[in-house]
Amino acid sequence: MKKTFAIVLLACLALLRAVALAADLPVASAGLVRSESMGVYDVERLNKILTEELGQFTTTKNTVVMPPARNAVKLYRIVYRTVTPEQGNRPVLASGLLAVPVVGQKKLPVVSYQHGTVFSKNEVPSHPEQSMETRLMIAQFAGNGYVVIGADYIGKGLSPEPDSYMVRESTAQACLDMLLAARQAMAGLGLEAAELFLSGWSQGAWSTMVFRNKLESLGVAVRAAATASTPSDLYLVVARWINNPSPLDADWLVGAVALLINSYENYYGLPGLSQAAIKEPYRQTARDFYENKIDWATAEKALPAKVAQLLDDDFAKASSLVANRFFRLLGDNQAYRWRYLTPTRYYYGKSDEVLPPYVATAPVEFQKTLGGAPALAVCAGDAADHRGTFVFGVADQKAWFDQLRQAK
Repeated sequence: MKKTFAIVLLACLALLRAVALAADLPVASAGLVRSESMGVYDVERLNKILTEELGQFTTTKNTVVMPPARNAVKLYRIVYRTVTPEQGNRPVLASGLLAVPVVGQKKLPVVSYQHGTVFSKNEVPSHPEQSMETRLMIAQFAGNGYVVIGADYIGKGLSPEPDSYMVRESTAQACLDMLLAARQAMAGLGLEAAELFLSGWSQGAWSTMVFRNKLESLGVAVRAAATASTPSDLYLVVARWINNPSPLDADWLVGAVALLINSYENYYGLPGLSQAAIKEPYRQTARDFYENKIDWATAEKALPAKVAQLLDDDFAKASSLVANRFFRLLGDNQAYRWRYLTPTRYYYGKSDEVLPPYVATAPVEFQKTLGGAPALAVCAGDAADHRGTFVFGVADQKAWFDQLRQAK
């Protein structure tokens, strides 16, 4: 009886989420636990982010000039309730960022930003001083009149759970419930959400895609979406790292695969996956790294340089024929195979050390074939690496989002 009641309750909550989003209302069903003030970034601080700190962030010469901030921004850390669908909708806590521009308007456009791969719990939106990508989004968008929100994802930030790295439904749910919690917090501040835009980079580009799929399935309007270095096909990404490594490949890809395998073992109920997948000399280091017992600087010294060297030989060979459940799950967790309702731009760089152009732009021709919403591949340049692609994308999407708002 208790189990039946719990299932019915969760179904009702899901229906309330869908109805509230479709009605475009800030709602109390979002599961907001608390909203904590983190102070204010004044205009001077925001413009320092857009100049001095941006110059330190990019590894290649940055030729992108960001428009200056025009208003201060109030920062809030959001703690909210969500669930893990892969584990029977187990209730969990998660955290994220709400950045509110200090302007006279009460109805404001919202950009939901999904962050990229990070190797600690706190390099996430709810800790902006530890996340340059988040600070850049705050300075460029919230510093120019947009509300910026960002989920930390389950297992990051203040969430006590294991990392849900690249776990599809839990990621989408965490982003959805962050949006609802942010709307509730905005209502408490006397603000209302106007049109919704989506943005993401790297892991966050994939997160943006699965989040957008969920929003579109619920009938929620998204004005536009923009993603940089988009790993929309996880099987393609990982199989490429294993079987066709490039001299450009970043040295931290091994760390990403260590997180991925341990995350899937935990969230998809695959006991023994890490033991079968990872060679014995590296297994404990990979687990300790996933559990945040050691940092990347420590883990990197003990792990091999290439992804194929991390993996058991037979496990790596299984990637070629998608011959085990892990690789089948990667295939199932693609983030582009549906007919889009939302106009989208995909930014790619020709010197990206993580995602080659073909991978980053895979959804474009797919959408053209289906006759979906406009999908455009935008090149950040021949010299654009992973960070350079992100920075170029932030500037371009800001101009694009502004143009769409003015055309209403």
